[in-house]
Amino acid sequence: MQRIIFAAAFAVVLPSIACAQTATNARNPAIKDPTVQTTTDTVAGRNSFTQGQAAMRISNAGYSHVGKLAKDKDGVWQGMAMKDGKSVMVALDYKGDVTSR
Repeated sequence: MQRIIFAAAFAVVLPSIACAQTATNARNPAIKDPTVQTTTDTVAGRNSFTQGQAAMRISNAGYSHVGKLAKDKDGVWQGMAMKDGKSVMVALDYKGDVTSR
């Protein structure tokens, strides 16, 4: 009797866990590739990069003299950097993609 109750409870809980994981992963995928991508627009989202990690990713994308970065209301790190001898505004979104303006 106890085995039947346990099996029934397990059958109810397991599909809901799988659905929750699928929905979360679809909206906010983990970074699987350490290569920095340069994009034309940032994506709002909960950003887990620290200021130091954000500066490092921006530097790895070919920018130098990355200035103090600040996270905006959309969770995007923004600041100033140098590229090809010019000062540009840079941003890093939660996916780790770098954008310059």
